[in-house]
Amino acid sequence: MHFVKQELILLSFYKFTKIENLIDIKNNIRELNKKNSFFGTILVSAEGVNGSICSSYENIQIFRHFIMKKISPDFSMKMQLVFEVPFKKFRVKIKNQIIKIGEKNFNPENGTGRYLNPNEWDEFLKNKNTVVIDTRNSYESNIGYFKDSIFPMTASFSEFPEWFKKNCKNFRSKNILTYCTGGIRCEKATSYIKSIGFDKVFQLSGGILNYFTYVDKAKSNFQGECFVFDERVSVNHSLKKGSFSVCYACGNPLTKNDLMSSLYNKGISCPNCYFKTTSKQKKKFENRQKQFRFKKLI
Repeated sequence: MHFVKQELILLSFYKFTKIENLIDIKNNIRELNKKNSFFGTILVSAEGVNGSICSSYENIQIFRHFIMKKISPDFSMKMQLVFEVPFKKFRVKIKNQIIKIGEKNFNPENGTGRYLNPNEWDEFLKNKNTVVIDTRNSYESNIGYFKDSIFPMTASFSEFPEWFKKNCKNFRSKNILTYCTGGIRCEKATSYIKSIGFDKVFQLSGGILNYFTYVDKAKSNFQGECFVFDERVSVNHSLKKGSFSVCYACGNPLTKNDLMSSLYNKGISCPNCYFKTTSKQKKKFENRQKQFRFKKLI
């Protein structure tokens, strides 16, 4: 896809690689941001870098050249044209891991599942000896998924290893296919699966977002929309803002019917969380919502 300087671009990227000078990298990124004005979040850790940022195409190119020079020339990157900034501010953080999986850490540099491009993925889906595992959390899977997927129904990716260990006896002779939003969770999920003795392990290269880029909706095996961790909440098969809103109390995506529910109170509760939170928590959310409204007025 061809972009021009003035266009607004969303860049999603990650790289698992050993990084020692974390504070220097963080400070360099901050300095770069002062000059080029990005919005989004970047996580830096000893195991690598993960982030999504938005700016003009020209600024995004400057950032790409920076991380390819300072960290690695071989990044997993995806650029997408957007029409409004899907982030409110810019943050860069140093973390223990760029994506956490359970109590132990698994290093994708030691081996992951075999990458499948979208066409290869669709061919594998036809194989009767294949199981397809959605490595995302339940609130993400609820709004869109590949047909015939197995859903761990986790609330956090950290729960994935425990779920797999309990169910792995069902997958021993199968081709194990995994997918997630942009590919990063599958790096650790397949690294873990291989570490406990499975060989026929595969992952969708670039995740659902990459699949949407190369597969026409009419031929797609994906049903629904894809949850994304920014102001858009979800994207459709055309990678445009989807039909979902979000509950700022629990983070769950909301349909139009959810917004009409008597249990929905913006920033305080929704049908997903109303009966799961205490009156004290609701009061805390209410005070936070008042602060948001006040900030908009000043």
